Amino acid sequence: MKLIDGKAVAAEIKKEIAEEVSQIIASGGKRPHLAAVLVGHDGGSETYVANKVRSCEEVGFQSTLIRYEEDVTEAELLACVNRLNDDPDIDGFIVQLPLPQHISEEKITEAIDYRKDVDGFHPVNVGRMSLGMPCFLSATPAGIVELFKRYKIETKGRHCVVLGRSNIVGKPVSVLMMQKGNPGDCTVTVCHSRTKNISEICLQADIIIAALGVPGFLKGDMVKEGAVVIDVGTTRLPSDKTKSGFRLAGDVLFDEVAPKCAWITPVPGGVGPMTIVSLLKNTLLAGKKEIYSQ
Repeated sequence: MKLIDGKAVAAEIKKEIAEEVSQIIASGGKRPHLAAVLVGHDGGSETYVANKVRSCEEVGFQSTLIRYEEDVTEAELLACVNRLNDDPDIDGFIVQLPLPQHISEEKITEAIDYRKDVDGFHPVNVGRMSLGMPCFLSATPAGIVELFKRYKIETKGRHCVVLGRSNIVGKPVSVLMMQKGNPGDCTVTVCHSRTKNISEICLQADIIIAALGVPGFLKGDMVKEGAVVIDVGTTRLPSDKTKSGFRLAGDVLFDEVAPKCAWITPVPGGVGPMTIVSLLKNTLLAGKKEIYSQ
């Protein structure tokens, strides 16, 4: 079993981005600027956004954090999105999900200018991704694909089983894994809460990408010898052994599954750090106007 160290790869990519930003500034170019909009005080969102802000500083980006309380109206949030769309200094921005129930995530996502949608959630970017056209890729799926690339893990002709069908991870990563090229060229099966015989399907998989959000779902008897397992799960569970009072649990029962794997990602330190660097890569592309001219 070999561990896929997302933290180490993310650090390597941050160094590459920082070097490119230095070159841009040295040649008189504009420093990339990422903005994040955070509504409320969800613990997971607070941690994630704080990591994004810190990562921006590490690579030389300018960053802006805009905060709203949970009682912000949909109209107020849409007005904020429109201001960011129109601000020429902002290269890319995200509205951190989840949002309060009284606000439509769909409306907010569609209101974001797709040319600044560095989360890769806008229908234009999702559609272009499905067609294999240049676009901003959804950050977590892009990070997963980058791990396959950096570790030179063969995907061509492999059977990839994706557990989960969310718009953020399950659907886009299934599309990326079946695209022509490497990583890609997989035969992909998508399983979800209504799938029958999930254990039997997983046992056929050369690659399993677990993105259900169910701690410990994938067990040792569901994985064949030599499989590659990517654990996207990051559920916060109470813990009296950590300063924060919680621990992150993956979708994979690591101690059972790892001994059977050729490669596996840990939680934490696997996919999570790659999500943030993918967002940084998208922001760099947005700043350089390499995908969409503005």
